[in-house]
This record gives sequence, C-alpha cells and structure tokens, in this order.
Amino acid sequence: MSKPGQFRADLPELARHLLTNGPHKSQPTSRRVRVLLNHTYIVDTTKAIHVWEHVAYPQYYVPTSELRNCSWEDKQDIPSPKDAAAAAAHVIRVTIPGKNGSESVATDRALRFSEDEELGGVLRGMVRLEFGSMDGWLEEETPIYVHPKDPFKRIEILPSSRPVEVRVAGKTVAKTDFAVHLLETGLPTRYYLPLASVDQAALRKSELVTQCPYKGDAEYYHVVVDGEEHRDLIWYYRLPTHESAGIAGLLCFYNEKVDIFLDGELLERPTTFFS
Repeated sequence: MSKPGQFRADLPELARHLLTNGPHKSQPTSRRVRVLLNHTYIVDTTKAIHVWEHVAYPQYYVPTSELRNCSWEDKQDIPSPKDAAAAAAHVIRVTIPGKNGSESVATDRALRFSEDEELGGVLRGMVRLEFGSMDGWLEEETPIYVHPKDPFKRIEILPSSRPVEVRVAGKTVAKTDFAVHLLETGLPTRYYLPLASVDQAALRKSELVTQCPYKGDAEYYHVVVDGEEHRDLIWYYRLPTHESAGIAGLLCFYNEKVDIFLDGELLERPTTFFS
C-alpha cells in the first residue's frame, strides 16, 4: 500500500510545467526540516522553501547541497523549454546505504533543478523529494503527515450553543443544541455534532479512511434513509491532532451534500471539490 502523501506525480511532466509556468508561489521558511529514509536523515536543513505547485497546498523543496548521508545520480533529463539541447531538471535516484545489517534503499521519486539560473529558474539548485515516498518528515521536533501544512491556512474550533439540524433526502437525521464549529481557511464552516444527536439507525460503518495534516485520520459513516444508502456522508476523528483535539469523537456531515439548518435557517450548500 502506498504511503500517505505518495501521490505518484508524473515527475517529468511536473518539472516541465514548473519550468514553463513557474510555481503558483514559493517562499522560504525558518523551520528546521528533516527527512528520514531507511533509518537515516538524508536532509537536515533550515534552508527549505515552501513551493505551491498548485493552489491547494505546498511541498517542501530543499537545496541539492543539503542532501546528506546518501548518494544521488541523474536518471532522466528534462529539457529546458527555452533550449531543448540543455537539461533544466532531472529525475534523480537517491540511494541510502543500509545500517546495522539493513539493506540499502533507493528511490527515483525525486526531482533536481539545474543550478543554472537561466535553466532552473526560481527553483534553481533545488530538489523535490516526494513527500509520501520518504519514511518521515519533521518540522523542528514535530512529525508532519500527508503534506506540509500551508503557513497561510489556520483552523479555529468554536463550541456553539446554536441549534443545528441536518436533513438527508428530506428526513431529519441529526438535531442538537450543541455543536463545534470548525473554521478552516478556504473551506466552508464544518459543524461537528455529538454522536448521540445523530439517528443511530441511519448509520452504517464505512471502510473509508482519509488523512488530513491539520486534523488527523478520518473515519466515515454511510447514511441510510428510506432504504437508500448515501455513501461516506459523515466523517469523524477518533484521535485528532493536538490542534484539532476539540472535535474528537464528533460527527460531521458534508455541507455540500445535505441540508443543514443553523438557528432554524437553511444554509446554502457550498460548492467545493467535495460537491
């Protein structure tokens, strides 16, 4: 099974896109960033940068000079969009020797951009190690999961006594005078409800598990109304991250797929990529 965050991007295609269009944005970070592979820290740096390859979230790129305790070699050249005869980036193989009897490990899930400013552009001299293909990442002393957190995104958790009612296919399946409102930059407010406020007869356990770097591992329920199963409509976190501890064990419905009444008023269904 692939690791969380191992999205298996087409690395040559990604490099060509970044060389032609540049990243959505990038900025340095003061964090100490460490990367672990084969029981070895192959990066330990304060020179990493956040790179937004798209608008959703960033990745970490590190200077090639910050690779340590490993060897690397170019495996595939990606030509410059300005000069097809010149390689502006490379897919590289990173090899980490074994320790204490363990075998060496190699990965080709890495990109290196040319040191030449005209060829490498704003990413010159940087390496992209695929997040999920590594064994672990740390910011200072804290492990991070799925992908790096966006420094421009925040989460607020606000307990509320405003009544919440949830209807699925016109039927009330949850009703409560207490909920926790979770506000996350760029997403609609989510309403987390006590388990006891949801009609237990409507719940069916789902096998789906998803991961969020801000909240943790989410499990899901299907909802059955009048014999029809609405799949993966509810999620919850048994053991959320420290910053999201206030939603532990509470259930949340997709605003995009149900009718939510807050203080007696029907909320408009938001349009997101979950719609």
